[in-house]
Amino acid sequence: MNINKIFRYFATGSLVLAVSITSCNTKSAQSQSKEDDEVVALIRKMSMEEKVGQMTQVTLDMILYDTSTTVVDPAKLKIALLEKNVGSILNTKGHAYSLEQWHEIQRQIQDVATKETPNKIPVLYGIDAIHGTTYTLGSTLFPHNIGMAATRNPELVKNGSKITAAETRASGIRWNFDPTLGIGREPLWSRFEETYGEDVVLVSTMADAAIRGYEEDGLKSTTSVASCMKHFLGYSTPRTGKDRTPSYIAETQLREYYLPPFEAAVKAGTSTVMINSGEINGIPVHGSAYYLQTILREELQFKGVAVSDWEDVIRLHTRHNIASTPKEAVKIAVNAGVDMSMVPLDYTFYDLLLELVQDGEVSQARLDEAVYRILKLKFDLGLMDNAYPEEEAIANFGKPEYTDAALQAARESITLLKNDNNILPLDKNTKILLTGPTAHDITTLHSSWSYTWQGDAAQYYPEKTISIKTALENAIGSTNVISNSTTKFRDAENTNVDFVKRNAAKADVIVLALGEYAYAEGPGGIHRLDLDDNQLALAEAAFATGKPVIYLLAEGRPRVLNSIEPMAKGILQLYRPGSQGANAAVEILLGDYNPNGKLPYTYPKYSGHTLTYDHKPTELISEFVPNSYGTDGFDVQWTFGHGLSYTSFEYSGLKTSNSTLQENGNIEISVTVQNTGDRAGMESVELYVTDLFASVTPSVKRLKKFTKINLKPGESQEVTFSLEPSDLSFISEQGQRITEKGDFKAMVKDLTVDFALSDAGVQ
Repeated sequence: MNINKIFRYFATGSLVLAVSITSCNTKSAQSQSKEDDEVVALIRKMSMEEKVGQMTQVTLDMILYDTSTTVVDPAKLKIALLEKNVGSILNTKGHAYSLEQWHEIQRQIQDVATKETPNKIPVLYGIDAIHGTTYTLGSTLFPHNIGMAATRNPELVKNGSKITAAETRASGIRWNFDPTLGIGREPLWSRFEETYGEDVVLVSTMADAAIRGYEEDGLKSTTSVASCMKHFLGYSTPRTGKDRTPSYIAETQLREYYLPPFEAAVKAGTSTVMINSGEINGIPVHGSAYYLQTILREELQFKGVAVSDWEDVIRLHTRHNIASTPKEAVKIAVNAGVDMSMVPLDYTFYDLLLELVQDGEVSQARLDEAVYRILKLKFDLGLMDNAYPEEEAIANFGKPEYTDAALQAARESITLLKNDNNILPLDKNTKILLTGPTAHDITTLHSSWSYTWQGDAAQYYPEKTISIKTALENAIGSTNVISNSTTKFRDAENTNVDFVKRNAAKADVIVLALGEYAYAEGPGGIHRLDLDDNQLALAEAAFATGKPVIYLLAEGRPRVLNSIEPMAKGILQLYRPGSQGANAAVEILLGDYNPNGKLPYTYPKYSGHTLTYDHKPTELISEFVPNSYGTDGFDVQWTFGHGLSYTSFEYSGLKTSNSTLQENGNIEISVTVQNTGDRAGMESVELYVTDLFASVTPSVKRLKKFTKINLKPGESQEVTFSLEPSDLSFISEQGQRITEKGDFKAMVKDLTVDFALSDAGVQ
């Protein structure tokens, strides 16, 4: 058998299944073919019950003693693996575990799976290792994706994924439910911090880097895990802004903005996909053959495992109401294309799917197709060779260089939004009044998926994790820091206006650490984007003292602060900077590091005005005075790509290699960037293009390319980008990706240059 061809095998009796074979790693065709034969041979030996079990994923709670969060109940384990034939387990029960606890859990699971089950098939364990190895004590946590996108540095994303893979594999787990590839265009959404921002090129580039970081070493390597692109498709833009609620997305928009990151992930070699918990235009994605087969399998040519999200199969009955019974929900989901159900708290999926296959309502061919993909992944991950935690992998946990990597990622993510009269950096002899709800709460610097699901349990964080208050005191001495901050975000003392009034005279500057509490998914839902009233009042009180005021924003999404923005002399956006976030923030505050982050989203000025930078020309129009058309419709606090530095950069000499871009050709666009300041600095150079006229209304501009450079004072560098016709493509009214000949304008900063595309067509 050849890895690039379709092959057929007899699964049970005379039933035949066609399976398309691909490889996501660098093994030779010869060894791959041998492995495929082994998968086929194993499936031939399996009973129907075993196959249904392979498609069943339950949470760890199902095999633990009821009174314990870590101790396996042997009786429950045997029910799961021997009676229900469960093929996959996920999650923790409540909190992160030590390496030793993980190893004991893995050992007990695999002892039963590999020694007592009929065909000795190991269990595939999955975990949400988001922005680092979430559920292992002492692991390294990086900035959330929204901060990583602000770095404009794909290599940092890739390196962070490699470290996450190494530390996750060290726990014995080989499947990671990451990265989130929903495009962040709805800031009310509580998972906004898990996105790479609002731009499709930025998200797609970071998706490629993350997947390669997780998988490029080869899945059998002890430095890799199987990645999971999620959540396919259209999850990140619910109409209400609330998690797991419906999205309404035109097909052209779906393909223009929401699909490309998943295309990039498939091309990068991702092994698995998790399905959107919600619905698009009234169609739950878990029940849609159009999304899961036509688009995912046929158009994207994805060959890996499709897993549901938490409890989402049964929710076709209980929430979406497209299935009149739980059994019908299972039938719809499996026939639509779900290979594995994250059930996760009972065995209903197993029981109902078994009935459906026996009744002929789910075909044996569909069953075998799903099981093939699951077993193929287990072979690829080396579980069939050794299902236990690997000594070589364990040695990769907690290396000192991981801390350095997290620190550099945090440094490059933090974005200087405002710096009136160069108030920043502060002199190290400055007397600082520090207050605010995020000043001494370490959880707000991490938020979701940080040692617990919500990330709000400080007791599970490593002892070395420090707050902004502690980092500032370490840097300039506790006598120079006047603070009342407590470790609890919602403590009223953290927004105590009287404290500011009483102590302002003792300080040279007031630093307010503002932002959001730690949250994940639904519990992070909000009804408006405005910053909390008590924080706004704190800022007003600080301004009233006459002292210069600086804001540090620890937040997973842009919280509106237009009423207090004019009161601040300096503003730093920290996002969710992770385990080294406090140190990085203080380094920038005091000038030990030159900030270079760029906003990965448009920061709104008003809760009801959340346009993205790539809006349509007509969205600029306003008619606040009858019959008088203004062009101030894009009224935002800061636009996508905004970010200041402690040095200055001058752009000049924007030019094209040719005035016309030919079909099947390319055009180079160059610009010279010079550091005209007095200190070294990093600068993200971004190329935007405007399509002047098109059959589908073009955006005012679209990001096409970006790169990051480092310049010493006085140093200059010519940066060159290459554009191909495909870079100028868009989705037509008929849903096809096309290019159209015509005139274009390239932009870098405030420089523009014109060029034309000569020929075009359907891609």
